Amino acid sequence: MEERIFVPEMDKILNKEFKVLDKGFVRVVDYMGGDESIVQAARVSYGKGTKKVSENKGLIRYLMRHHHTSPFEMAEIKLHVKVPMDAWRQWIRHRTANVNEYSTRYSIAIDEMQETSPVEWRLQSKDNKQGSKGMVSEDIGRQLTNKEENLQKFSREIYNERIDFGVAKEQARKDLPLSTYTEAYWKIDLHNLLHFLGLRMDEHAQHEIRQYANVIGNEIVSKWVPMTWEAFQDYKLNSINFSSLESKTLIKIINSKEGLENIDNFLNSEFFKSDGKLNGEGLEFKEKIKKMLKM
Repeated sequence: MEERIFVPEMDKILNKEFKVLDKGFVRVVDYMGGDESIVQAARVSYGKGTKKVSENKGLIRYLMRHHHTSPFEMAEIKLHVKVPMDAWRQWIRHRTANVNEYSTRYSIAIDEMQETSPVEWRLQSKDNKQGSKGMVSEDIGRQLTNKEENLQKFSREIYNERIDFGVAKEQARKDLPLSTYTEAYWKIDLHNLLHFLGLRMDEHAQHEIRQYANVIGNEIVSKWVPMTWEAFQDYKLNSINFSSLESKTLIKIINSKEGLENIDNFLNSEFFKSDGKLNGEGLEFKEKIKKMLKM
């Protein structure tokens, strides 16, 4: 009979609150398994085929490199999170977890909202319709922060007034802003957690949820499954994937005398341009080249 796998570094941080944003946190409630669980599952599944890989680290890297995902599902973690509702809306879209959220139909809504300092207001990106780029001036930021404070205070007063009048909690809550904090227990297997982190630690993810993802990845997963975390960083998080068209174009650029500095001269394909301008695929290809040159 196999004994339960304990990870000493995880046991040290059980129930520790990792602060995120101004009032949020992430806390490890429990975990099951670790790197060793992944190795055990792979060897049961692959049998003699894994005898060629003698070290656990090598096997884990092989699994990650070749997209063998099921062994990573053998490790699970349960987190307690406190997060603003607007970020939670994105979080909950990852439907591969087991979730139990604080109920504002049953309990009074948490009396805390995420506040934005005057230097934290971001401008809408002109290239990315769902992203931000650059910052609002501090003078304008102060105006926005003052109005935010008034709005949050007023909305809470309205909510409390409704509760005092005996209005049902499920209706009284309807005008609370999305900056209101909520809490939840979130249990997920390692494979799906890494998928979550791959998307939410990306530089294009919204700043607020990226802060949570960074804490979960760098402060928790790195201690829980260090060999898997290293492989994930190498093969997923910090890697660059090229399509067949991008690969062919990249080879042409490398073999040319012009080199990567004049990449636009090679992006004449209809796949890269629309109405004479670089389309989304062309812009993304250029970003990949820039990322590659920084490595």
